[in-house]
Amino acid sequence: MLLGTFLLLNTSASVPTRPVILNRITAIAYAIEAGGHQPGWWGGEIPYSWGGGHGEDPGPSFGTCQGYRGSIKPCPATRTLGLDCSGLARWVYHLAYGRDVLGPGNTDDHVRRLKRIPAAVAEPGDLVFYGKVGKRKVSTHHVGVYVGRGKMINALRTGTEVRIDRVTALDDLAGYFRYAGAP
Repeated sequence: MLLGTFLLLNTSASVPTRPVILNRITAIAYAIEAGGHQPGWWGGEIPYSWGGGHGEDPGPSFGTCQGYRGSIKPCPATRTLGLDCSGLARWVYHLAYGRDVLGPGNTDDHVRRLKRIPAAVAEPGDLVFYGKVGKRKVSTHHVGVYVGRGKMINALRTGTEVRIDRVTALDDLAGYFRYAGAP
């Protein structure tokens, strides 16, 4: 994997101005977003697929229409090889750590396996979740791989591909979370 430092432009006053370190997690996420060949994917853009990425092994898979509420009808997930948001996070972390550290499940399951961290100390490679994360109740609906400078790589919704968005793309940011192991 390429290691280096990226200075990203388009910063705002609320975003730290320090350089973004391209670590193993973010290098993999950027390679996937760019359509690079990865284990389990031959290359090219990866489409969003509701429930995609949740096969026995992490990586692109056909999705499911169970629970689908997307705007594209009929549900295209069962015929779309791709990833949903938690499937993307699971695959990126699997490739970075060499094992399935996030495990199966959805965003609620994944956030429970992580440690919440303050936004001020969030680093590239941390995960950013949307919804609500309380002491007693977790109700999340989206996750992205934080890449620094207020941006994330994510699988946003049906009709899109894995892409880069600002963390403000959704208005219910639940927080930043970190896996305790080191890649």
